[in-house]
Amino acid sequence: QVQLVESGGGLVQAGGSLRLSCVASGTIFSISKMAWYRQALGNERELVAMFTTSDTPVYSDSAKGRFTISRDNAKNTVYLQMNSLKPEDTDTYYCNVVVSEFARGPLYSYWGPGTQVTVSS
Repeated sequence: QVQLVESGGGLVQAGGSLRLSCVASGTIFSISKMAWYRQALGNERELVAMFTTSDTPVYSDSAKGRFTISRDNAKNTVYLQMNSLKPEDTDTYYCNVVVSEFARGPLYSYWGPGTQVTVSS
């Protein structure tokens, strides 16, 4: 069983920055995906940035150039550095981690509880 703890959300003015963190704990043999999604009420959950087993991250068009996803493998932690924030970035952001608990074991997807990001104009 894996638990995700998110932090770093808050209220900032347009042009400001936030750094989201997501720490995975529990029985983790390997991590195949670490990602950040956003979702507002009535909207679909959308990918913002992610790592797979590749070291090359993937970004949404709106995130690219402003946001940076990074990770600390030793701490099972993924970060999202959010710079040049815009009001349209306002949303709830969810961490997603896909893990296996033993060698060649099945993959399980876990979601964090969400952290609120609000950007004022």
